[in-house]
Amino acid sequence: MSSKLTIDGSFGEGGGQVLRSSLALSLITEKPFEIHHIRANRKKPGLMPQHLTAVNAAVAIGKADISGNAISSTRISFAPTSIHPGNYHFNIGTAGSCTLVLQAILPALILADKPSTITLEGGTHNPFAPPYDFMKKAFLPLICKMGPDISMNLIRSGFYPAGGGIIEINIRPSKQLKPISLIDRGEILEKKAIAMVAHLPQSIAKRELKTIAQQLQLLDDQLQIQQITNSKGPGNVVSLLIRSENCSEVFTAFGKKRVRAEKVASNVSRATLSYVSSSAAVGKHLADQLLIFMAMAGGGQFTTLPLTQHTLTNIEIIKQFIDVDFNVQQPSDQSLLHTITILNNSQ
Repeated sequence: MSSKLTIDGSFGEGGGQVLRSSLALSLITEKPFEIHHIRANRKKPGLMPQHLTAVNAAVAIGKADISGNAISSTRISFAPTSIHPGNYHFNIGTAGSCTLVLQAILPALILADKPSTITLEGGTHNPFAPPYDFMKKAFLPLICKMGPDISMNLIRSGFYPAGGGIIEINIRPSKQLKPISLIDRGEILEKKAIAMVAHLPQSIAKRELKTIAQQLQLLDDQLQIQQITNSKGPGNVVSLLIRSENCSEVFTAFGKKRVRAEKVASNVSRATLSYVSSSAAVGKHLADQLLIFMAMAGGGQFTTLPLTQHTLTNIEIIKQFIDVDFNVQQPSDQSLLHTITILNNSQ
């Protein structure tokens, strides 16, 4: 048994990312850890239902010894034994993000010795979490380029606060991950805006798409309305797909009460314009989510926009579990473009 690592949950962004990354890295390295001050920088510190579900999912898949796995707990001790792929069903019980739960267990399952099917219930389209569309169209295609075969299906959409969404993930693992290089995104092949409304007037989606079309010069065939009828509660999500030769990006904004549809649309347009006007291959949210998988592959590189606190935090947590280094280069003219290169120190 490896000596137990001690993780400070208040480090860096001080939220759930520290916990989820630690769980994922512990599973793949079999290094036990103890984490204190979980989500110390949040209004309600400690484990919320989404975080507790991620912990319990990691316990089930890693047959781990655990202490502290309770709502509001600010400390857990986690010691995995071995990875057990299979069919699992985890229900958050709230509108907490399904995709954030997946972050804690996907790295281990793509290296397992057998396929797995994971069913997650909760929120599928959450502010401050990667929505389903981003995971399916931007994130998972890149992970599949590294070796595994992963498909994701939306059974039912789940919005805050009702939740009730269901996602199914099928994973055919790979014995080893291949490094990928994303220095150049290549030519942009497709731009598409999708406005999703559930139990809300379709006029909201029409106003959003009209605004985006004006701001990004999109044509009618690049605009799509999705009317969701099977969700447990109302919701409004507008997303922009930018599909390029070497990768895709998805930018998302969420409708809120007393926030005009035009403002929601402008938010997603602004994020998209920031990306397309740069030469970066990877957007700022995709950047931090690729790091663990590139570290597992022992190398890789990508260009991205200025690094978020999530990315900087993830880099430091990864280095505590895996002997890799991250070379971050920014041009001397302080331009937006950053290049991250992952180096395996053990080779």
